[in-house]
Amino acid sequence: MGLLDGLKSVLGMRAEADATRAADPEDLFGMSTAYVTMAAELDYEATGDAALCFGDVDSTDFADATEEVETILDAGAAETGTEAEFTTDDHGYQWVVLHDPDFEDLVTSIHFAADTLIERRYGSRLLAALFGFQQADQRAYWVYSFRRGAYYPFAPDPDTPNERNSSVEFKLESNLDGELSLEADKAYWYPLWPDRAGNHPWE
Repeated sequence: MGLLDGLKSVLGMRAEADATRAADPEDLFGMSTAYVTMAAELDYEATGDAALCFGDVDSTDFADATEEVETILDAGAAETGTEAEFTTDDHGYQWVVLHDPDFEDLVTSIHFAADTLIERRYGSRLLAALFGFQQADQRAYWVYSFRRGAYYPFAPDPDTPNERNSSVEFKLESNLDGELSLEADKAYWYPLWPDRAGNHPWE
């Protein structure tokens, strides 16, 4: 199974078939308290980056829906200072990538983008939302799987490409259990590797 097939399976079709409950974009607001815990108890600071990953649809209506998201995020940038960019990765997935030192603005904007796609009847295309954190040279992400309606940690090993730092992931799980709705089945803790070493998964 290749990387693309794995992503479709774990965050997509298989995850939907095995879903324990319906995904709820309101779950994203759980990060509003989790980032405080990350800093206060674990010494992980938010990187100021977050992203929404979703599958493409070859239709004019879907293009209009993504344009609506982009237009409103651009219009709100003057008020919130949140910078938004739209990109497509090497596997054909689309990303809304947000940058803002105010974590609350990141959460609100990610929620808005996801909710807009759901209202436009493209909720089934949503795969994951990611929130980035850093401690020294260790990056860590909280990933929300829309198909599973749950979060899981992803921590790439800074010293070994395409290897995970499992001890970091388990520590994050232990400390945030109960504060976030966590994915109990670790088969769904799918790694989202960046295209290039040292970059975020959406780069």
